[in-house]
Amino acid sequence: MNLSHIRNFSIIAHIDHGKSTLADRMLEVTHTIPERKMRDQMLDTMELEQERGITIKMQPVRMEYGYNNQNYILNLIDTPGHIDFSYEVSRALKAVEGSILLVDATQGVQAQTFTTLEMAKKAGLKIIPALSKVDSPLARVEEIKEEVMNLLDIDPDDILLVSGKTGEGVPELIERIIEQVEPPTEIIADTTSSRGLVFDFEYSNHKGVIIYVRLMDGQIKKGDQMIFGTSKKKFFALDVGVFKPDAQSTDCISAGEIGYVVTGIKEAKVAQVGDTVTLFKNQLETLSGYMEPTPVVWASVYPESTDDFELLKTALGRLQLSDSSLSFEEEVSGTLGRGFRVGCLGMLHLEIISERLRREFNLDLIVTSPSVTYEVMKKNGDMVTVYSAALFPDHGDVAMIEEPWVEMKIISPSEYLGNIMQLLYEHEGETGETITFGDGRTQIIVHMPLRELMRNFFDALKSVSSGYASISYEINEMRSADVTRLDVLVAEEPVAAFSRIVSTRRADQEADETVEKLYKALPRQMFVVKIQAKVLGKIVASRKLSAMKKDVTAKLYGGDITRKMKLREKQKKGKKKMAAMGKVNISHDVFLKMMKK
Repeated sequence: MNLSHIRNFSIIAHIDHGKSTLADRMLEVTHTIPERKMRDQMLDTMELEQERGITIKMQPVRMEYGYNNQNYILNLIDTPGHIDFSYEVSRALKAVEGSILLVDATQGVQAQTFTTLEMAKKAGLKIIPALSKVDSPLARVEEIKEEVMNLLDIDPDDILLVSGKTGEGVPELIERIIEQVEPPTEIIADTTSSRGLVFDFEYSNHKGVIIYVRLMDGQIKKGDQMIFGTSKKKFFALDVGVFKPDAQSTDCISAGEIGYVVTGIKEAKVAQVGDTVTLFKNQLETLSGYMEPTPVVWASVYPESTDDFELLKTALGRLQLSDSSLSFEEEVSGTLGRGFRVGCLGMLHLEIISERLRREFNLDLIVTSPSVTYEVMKKNGDMVTVYSAALFPDHGDVAMIEEPWVEMKIISPSEYLGNIMQLLYEHEGETGETITFGDGRTQIIVHMPLRELMRNFFDALKSVSSGYASISYEINEMRSADVTRLDVLVAEEPVAAFSRIVSTRRADQEADETVEKLYKALPRQMFVVKIQAKVLGKIVASRKLSAMKKDVTAKLYGGDITRKMKLREKQKKGKKKMAAMGKVNISHDVFLKMMKK
């Protein structure tokens, strides 16, 4: 195939602006999929994606289209829209030359539109603006056109109007891609070697890791011995092919094309998004820009039944084979048994991993509250990385603590700004520049600790803005943190599983809430039990759980009152002795209740 007849592009948009629906119409218009096989969200193959209506895993597809008596190959990479997967999006944009910027004509430019657009501009892509959902009775076409014109500094004629529902404007959009997106070019015209960018991969039980590549130079044929640039792992290309959208085997994939290579590798962490594959016998230089994604959110995951530990270990290993940004390590809790500390790219990533473990492997799980990574300097000068309360040094041993902060863009109708400002104050947010759009919406730049973002901020923002606010964020810098460890004591014994790292200014409130929750969840014992919360070496919240009552004089009737008094005194001494020596065994059910929100 002549390189000048190939177009590689992606669609970038805020969540729910109609990316997947537009991709469906493109598949129809190009006759890539017969009508009888069409279904909604054709490129969202995961059950979770179809249920939630979001793209989690990027999906490439090859389409063919005739224009001006020429046959063109159009390679579309449908990328995730959520901020947790922005690393995947940035890698996918490296594999294409152009991008459709899709803006919902009923909602206008949203926070995530800015983030993805910035990525596309950094990658040097040709941007083709389009308004989606123009057939909706709620569409504000002229207003939103104005927003996009200001955003990109373009003429109104450059903005295409499309409807993923009716197919209106889709053929014109495809023709615009052919006319304006640059065809791919080879970096090194070396026929003796080949090189490709890995922009995604999946795992198959039978075939091992299958990498998705954009070939930059040369060609990869079945049987070629290849090597990964970063992991230096060698493999033979057991099969190569393209996506239509199902995998279709071909003799080879050439420069400029997007396809897959079956590696046969069955180990985790070998294939990684952003890595380079090249011919082993004549290796070319690794492509620039590779960056290993680092987890920012950590949570402990335990099986409800301790017998399922090995199954959980296998399941996490299997998920890691198709998601190199997932990391996990074993940990042991005295009360919950053996489990894993799982590192993810964000809250949605963690939620999806937990949900996939439950669905795909039928596991019942206990997932602890997520925490972030802190850099703690001890008094003796040692630096420790802390991602769980168990590793947090004692109060007197801490010299300095740093935590990650995020820079956020929030776009909301102006009438909700008062509520949002109050919410930002509660979550330690620092507001910066504000920009007012012409349609009564305002954008606020906010800096906030990542831990506060995880403290139910998304749900609270939706609530105070009646669902109208949109948000995007990126991890920015490490700053000094005012946090401490909250310990919980039951019968004056610390329970490590209930410890957590909290903001010092909210420590008293968190302590009261934790003690109250445990007071309601813990069954009564044979003796009075103290439930306490300790912060900075002091008890700041306490409740007493009264003992079970038993009438030891019930079997007596009549007789001298002193007999009853002796029995009651004996019972009182016994309870006092139990309170001094007794231990409370906290049941699994209590832990479950404490872990749940």
